[in-house]
Amino acid sequence: MKAALAILLPLTMACTAVPAEEAAEPAQPAVGLGGRCDASGLGNLVGREASDALGAEALRRSGARMLRWIRPGDIVTMDYSEQRLNIHLDARNRAERFACG
Repeated sequence: MKAALAILLPLTMACTAVPAEEAAEPAQPAVGLGGRCDASGLGNLVGREASDALGAEALRRSGARMLRWIRPGDIVTMDYSEQRLNIHLDARNRAERFACG
C-alpha cells in the first residue's frame, strides 16, 4: 500500500493548479486587443447600412476576430465569445447597435 502511495503522490502533484498571476496572459496593446472585442468606440457607426465595408471597419476598430450580423427576428445562440462582434440591424438593414459576445 505504501509503495502505491509513493508512486501516486508525484502524479497527483502534477495536477495542481497554477496561481492566477502565473497563468495570466501578458497584457495586450489597446490596438487590436489580441482578438478581444471592444465595441465602446463604435457609436458613430450606428445608422449606417449593413455592408461589407461597415463590417470590415467595425471589426478593425473593435479588435474582434469574428463578426455576426443580427437582424430583427433572428435566432442566435447564447454562447459568449470575447472575440466576436455582433452588429444588431433594424428593419431597414441599418446598424442599430454593436455588442461584443
